[in-house]
Amino acid sequence: MTQDWRPIRVLIVDDHPVVRQGLRSLLAGHHDLEIVGEAVDGTEVLPLLTKHPADVILLDIQMKGQSGIEVARRVRATHPNVRVVILTTYDDESLLREAMEAGVHGYLLKSISHETLPDSIRAVMRGEKLLSSNLVSSIVDQYQKLAQTQAHKDAGLTPDELQVLAAIAEGASNKDLAEKFFWSEATVKRRVQEIVEKMGVSNRTQAIAEALRKGWI
Repeated sequence: MTQDWRPIRVLIVDDHPVVRQGLRSLLAGHHDLEIVGEAVDGTEVLPLLTKHPADVILLDIQMKGQSGIEVARRVRATHPNVRVVILTTYDDESLLREAMEAGVHGYLLKSISHETLPDSIRAVMRGEKLLSSNLVSSIVDQYQKLAQTQAHKDAGLTPDELQVLAAIAEGASNKDLAEKFFWSEATVKRRVQEIVEKMGVSNRTQAIAEALRKGWI
């Protein structure tokens, strides 16, 4: 026998009445989503969950008294089956990190489109973790920078040598390199040969190919 269908129960927690009203109006048109309550601060959340069980909490991060992150920790500890989605104006990476450590299922910005929010609620109910797209881009950029920094360390080449490789990859001639680094062309040839030998390749073409493959440049 199949379980009776019921809508996803949503609790809104935000200290701005206009925001709560906007969220209520937005979700009202979706028959599979039901607003079971509203709270203006963190102290109301646990009592409300006892009276009106919810599946998903839309939680502001900056409120009077307890922050949304503190509330998320309490909810995750006492109601582990409830999905917590931070809905905020703050795209601060340190707040995002704290929220993730608190066990939230999503971190979305209030600028999220009207079409995206209902789908996001459904997604967390399916077990997905969600981040706003601009935060994902920021995190990817940070990861790439960290990865490149680590790659530079692993390369065993000096910053100047990496710059030489990057310049050669962009088509710089020995004369161009001499002007860029204020070296003689003889020094350029010697430094390029040192790079080739350090990398264990046969020539500058192989050096560039290897540097690109390993993400050094």
